[in-house]
Amino acid sequence: ALAAWMTWKCAVVNIPYGGAKGAVRCDPLKLTKKELMQITRRYTAMILPLIGPEKDIPAPDLNTNADVMGWIMDTYSMFKGFCVPSVVTGKPIEIGGSLGRREATGSGVAFITNEIAKRMNIDLTHSSIAIQGFGNVGQAAAYLLNKEGCRIVAVSDISGSFYREEGLHIQDMIEYINYHPHHLLEGYHAPGVSVINNQDLFSLKVDFLIPAAKENQITSENAGKIQANVIVEAANGPTTFSADAILNERNIIVVPDILANAGGVVVSYFEWVQNIQSLMWDENEVNDLLLKIMSKAFHEVWNLHLKYRCSLRMAAYMLSLNRVVKAKKMRGIFP
Repeated sequence: ALAAWMTWKCAVVNIPYGGAKGAVRCDPLKLTKKELMQITRRYTAMILPLIGPEKDIPAPDLNTNADVMGWIMDTYSMFKGFCVPSVVTGKPIEIGGSLGRREATGSGVAFITNEIAKRMNIDLTHSSIAIQGFGNVGQAAAYLLNKEGCRIVAVSDISGSFYREEGLHIQDMIEYINYHPHHLLEGYHAPGVSVINNQDLFSLKVDFLIPAAKENQITSENAGKIQANVIVEAANGPTTFSADAILNERNIIVVPDILANAGGVVVSYFEWVQNIQSLMWDENEVNDLLLKIMSKAFHEVWNLHLKYRCSLRMAAYMLSLNRVVKAKKMRGIFP
């Protein structure tokens, strides 16, 4: 499913990538950095025939980071006998990573939230937001939306959910995570902040709900309790099929994952292009191009949504499937 979603995601934003996913079954929180590096290098050696600058190009996802991507690149390069930075994206800047890549998915989420707010006549400076998940994506989205004037009333990670009606101090929470040994909100305290049940976060009366953790978080069991006006899917597949039907019946707008969180793969594409051409773009150039692509994709999806009076999810899939089918027909059958 994750591989298929990536295919449609790339097609929505119209970049020349397909879709694939891979994983190692382990708990990185229980591993030392050395153990994690050894597992990554072994995994890379096993998938070596499958990856390459013109084949499958890995990028960060759940429980991985720039360090892991660097180890993949180094392992691949050692086997090839020369440095191949374009084999992987999301690398450290020092070894060919792109400026803006770490924040790219969250930046895209914040931009899409801004765009949907305009269509819904919601004033972001007076809006309230709850965010499930406070990793790279959740942090970046929260920080940028907070800068826009949004009131982030609740955030959560695997250690718990934190709520403050007047709005949380996002920068303080990010700094707390940076100093935590496992980069969690565990033990966070601040005046007026209360710890709430993880499921209660979904039923808060807010303008925007942003699931930014993992798949299958909004289900038929909690979809009926959601009070948000708009859901922006920052995670991959956070809403089940049955929950999506309930949300549609309740007229809750859902911006689908294949559009909302596409910023990461867009800047991964930028990083790959920079590596291929031996260039280094500045961060403003990266962000300007990202917003240009995200804006075009959003407008195309929104126009299909209005034209066919369908959900944004259906419109996004119509756009992506149409592009894939056209490309397939143009290539024909071989042999």
